[in-house]
Order: sequence, then structure tokens, then C-alpha cells
Amino acid sequence: MVEWRVPEYSELTVLGEGGQGRVVLARHDGTGRTAAIKYLAGSLAEDATFRDRFRDEARLLARLDHPNVTRLYGLVERPEGTAIVMEAVDGVSLKALLAERAPLAPEAALAVLKGSLLGLAAAHGLGIVHRDYKPANVVVRGDGVSKLIDFGIAADAGAADRSGTPAYMAPEQWRGEPASPAADVYAATAVFHECVTGHRPYEGANAAVLMNAHLTAPVPLDGVPEAVRPLIASGLAKDPWARPAGAGAFVAELERVAGSAYGADWEQRGVRALAGAAAALATLFPLAALGLGSGGGAAAGGAAGGTAAGGAAASGAAGGTGAGGAVSGGAAAGKGAMLAGLGGAKGAAIAAGAVVAVAAAGGGAYVATHQGAKRPPALAYTTAALEEPGNPLTISGTLPRVTGGAPGLAQKVNAALRGPVDTRAAEYRKGLETFGPSPTTMLVKPSYLLKGPRYLSVRYEITQQGERLTHPTWTRARTVTVDLRTGRPVPVTDVFLPTGLTASGLRQFVERARADVSSNFSCLKDQPPTISKAQMEGADGAVALALERDRLYVLLDLVALGGITACGQADVEIPYSELSGLLNPAVVQAAATTASPRP
Repeated sequence: MVEWRVPEYSELTVLGEGGQGRVVLARHDGTGRTAAIKYLAGSLAEDATFRDRFRDEARLLARLDHPNVTRLYGLVERPEGTAIVMEAVDGVSLKALLAERAPLAPEAALAVLKGSLLGLAAAHGLGIVHRDYKPANVVVRGDGVSKLIDFGIAADAGAADRSGTPAYMAPEQWRGEPASPAADVYAATAVFHECVTGHRPYEGANAAVLMNAHLTAPVPLDGVPEAVRPLIASGLAKDPWARPAGAGAFVAELERVAGSAYGADWEQRGVRALAGAAAALATLFPLAALGLGSGGGAAAGGAAGGTAAGGAAASGAAGGTGAGGAVSGGAAAGKGAMLAGLGGAKGAAIAAGAVVAVAAAGGGAYVATHQGAKRPPALAYTTAALEEPGNPLTISGTLPRVTGGAPGLAQKVNAALRGPVDTRAAEYRKGLETFGPSPTTMLVKPSYLLKGPRYLSVRYEITQQGERLTHPTWTRARTVTVDLRTGRPVPVTDVFLPTGLTASGLRQFVERARADVSSNFSCLKDQPPTISKAQMEGADGAVALALERDRLYVLLDLVALGGITACGQADVEIPYSELSGLLNPAVVQAAATTASPRP
């Protein structure tokens, strides 16, 4: 089978190949600019489910525009296959640098850590967890600036599986728990430990031994310079709650420690040391090896209008840069970094998630997203009248609405916001079928519990006026929390850790809910209710959750949980701090964020 090529690009060299595809260094025919192009295997592009997930991830990563992250401009979809056009960074991977120069001076190690952490913080700000921070995914340019590459297995905060590189995986990743920014902090700290000592914090003859070390072994501080031991002790803490909450918090602590220990000019000295170390390996720079690079200096962008943040980089007429797997390291070291997103099916499923393109029938589409592309407007909140006459049910009231955002996002959010109302209307219609038709009005009154920037939470007070459905149990509130990045309702499995949904965890949750004196738990006369995981997931409407800034809002249907028919609902608000160990820290942190959303 003949391999296809992105139109108007000429391939210069292959940087990596794997079961999921290949990565090449290419040059735009019209402008002469270089780019890295990641081609996905055709089987992935043929899967409709994969394409939908691919585009959803693309909408997120397209917003990740930061000088310490390899940037992405476009995705190409054609009948022959799918490809991503990315920034080509002229530099050497930290993995190659450590192989030649480890251990690094503390200032140099701190400088390389800070640069990549700043890129990581930008991802965390968008709710993206890298999940594979390692030396092969950090590139040091010839000027000493470090960049984070390859978001091949990046995921939304809260995604749960064992993706990652074992030597740098946090304990919660080994356990298959939801990913959070704290997991990236752990991996970055493990890399920092390797930079200052010349070896990884934990070694093992096999995966089981390595897993046990990450889960139970003390934080290794032998050989670590005294001044930076607190950074490593906190960053490698077994409990994610004991680590800095994200890369931004870790950078702040790093700067405080570095300034105190090594003086105000520590970063300048560290960057100079990195530049010297990288220059000694300049023969590994991918563009320099072809006579195209500048040894780390910046090069102009393509016709899309931009200048690369550094390195050799940039796109052609519509091409660009990538958040997943940039050119790094050169003919030898670069291939290892490039292949990081091509190895396994899970990685490839998200590997190129970075930008939106829709395939045209019989042809292809190419969408530029940075450098000249217009950014979507920020989401704005409004309300809309809800007047739907019916026979025998009329729905009346208001609904929260959003406008703006990326194409299609507002429609998804508004559909999710309407979901609880439609569900309750269906219950009323079923009741009217059972008790006999009678003109009935369902009244809907929404109130906001949380308004962004990450989540939108709404409580609906839903009542009815009519002759048939007169019992108090027909008056029920409903809640919904929508993720404003994806437009989808947030499931309870994202809010709770797996341990929080076990029988033991749910008992703790119930006991804490009973402690709220304002709740109506006294209606349950005999004993505390037993709440199942299925009920937490809303299978029978017994439990409904919503996120607030500093607490979890809970609606409990006491009738469904064992009370008498007059019990009604209980409203419970539980501070997040009192549910430690049960809730996903990444979701809690995102709910507590008060910064304005990025456009």
C-alpha cells in the first residue's frame, strides 16, 4: 500500500515509525518552512467513535498555545488517512542530554524543570493532564529553553486508567485511579530527581517490583542536594493531596526554593548551562543535521502568519505545530520522543487530538487554528423562556442558556442543561398515563450553583399544577453539572474516586450527609440508608449531585432510599474538605478555580 502525503509538503526524513503510524520531518513546497507531520494509521481514521473522540480532544488541545509547549496548527483528513502538522523544534531531548551529561547542576535542573512545568501548567489550566511527563518528552533547544512535547496519551482530568511510563507513574496511576494534575507533578519530580542525581528515584527488575516501590517505598533523598530536598519530598508524596495541586503551584514553590538557595540569578545561570550542554549535542538536532536549523534560534512561521516560539519550527501555508510529539532530539534521540505517542492503541486514540477538521466528501479538509485563525468567543450565560404547551402536559418557566464558544459547543452545553427537565417531563407524562390524563403544568425555575470557568452547575426547582399529580412526591428538584470544555454532563464517576464508590466509601459519604442537620434524614426512622453505586450514578433518581465552588451539593430522594412517601427530598451541602479521599482532587480543584475562562 502506497503511503499518502499531506499535499504541498515534501518529506525530508522519517523521525519515527510504529504500529499506530509514522512521524516525518517535511518542508512546505511553497514557503520552504519545515514541520513535523504525524500520520495516523488508516484503521484509526476509519473508526467513527475514534474520530468523534479525536475531534473532541482536538478542540481542547487547539487552545494549548504556550511558548513552552510544541504547538499545533492543523489536522488533515482525507480519504487516504489522517495527519497532524506540528511545530518542528530544533533541539535535543532531555533523555539524550541526561545520557551524556547527568547529573546536571542544580540550577540547570531547576531551569529545565521550570520551563517544561510552565507548559504543563498551561495544560492544567485547560483541564488537560499530560500523563506521560518523562525525559524523552522534554526538549532542550540550543538556547537552553525547554519545551514539553507529545500529548499522545493526554486526557481530561478525571480519566482513569494505567496509561503512562512506569518509571515516572504516580501511585494513583498504578492503581488505575482518575488522573489529576498532581500525577503530572509526581512525574515531573521524578524527572527532576533523575536530573540532579543521575538516576531514577525508583528502579525495578520488573513491573511488579517497580509498582511496589512507587506505591510503598520512602521518597529517596540520598544524593539529592540539600536545598532541593523539600521539592522532591513534596512532589513525590504518595498521597496526591500532599503534593502541589498542579504545575503552577509547583513552579511557585520551585522559584521560592531556587531563589533562596541559589540566588536571584539562578535561572539565567541554569539556562546558560543548558544551552552549553545542548550545543555539545548539536549534531543530534534534526534540522541542523539537514543543514536547515539554527542551533536553537527562532525561525519564522509559515504563511499562516506566525513565528515559532523557538527552535526551528513552523508551518507552511496552512500547516503548523503540534501539541503531540514534536521533532526532538535528532536522528537518534528524536525518534524515541516522537514514537512515544505511537506505541499503543490507547495512546494513539488521543495521540493527535489537537485540532478540528472535517473531511469533505471525496476530498479533504485542512483547518488552521493558531497564527491567523480567529479564536472563538468566550461562553456567555443567558436565560431563555420555556413555553411548551401540550396535551395534557404544558412545560413553563425558564432555562439557562449559553452562547459563544467553539463551533458546536454551546449546542452541546444547552442540550445537557435541558436534560434533567426533559427527564422530569417524561416522568410526569408517564404518571398522567397511569392516573389518567388531566391538564397539568410543569413549572421550571433554575438557579446557578456554579458558573464556570470549568463547570456550570444548575439546580432546577420543578413543581406542577394540576388535578391528578397532587402528591408532594411529584415536586422534585433536579441538578446538572456540565463540563464547559466538552459540553457534556459530568458523571459521578468523574467526581468520585473509585475508592469513594466502594461500599466503604459510600458508607462514609452517607454518614457525612447525615451530619448535615438541615437535611431531612430523620424521616428515615430505622437506620441510615445504604446507597449503592448505581444510585449514585442516577439509575433511579435517588441521588443527584452538583458541584459548587467549595462544596458538593447533594439531593437525596428519601422515599427511594427507604423512607415513607411523605419524606420528600433532602438537600445536603458537604464541604469538599470533609470528603477527602472520596472525591477526585482534579475535579475539586477545577471547581474551586475563580479565574476567568480563556477565550
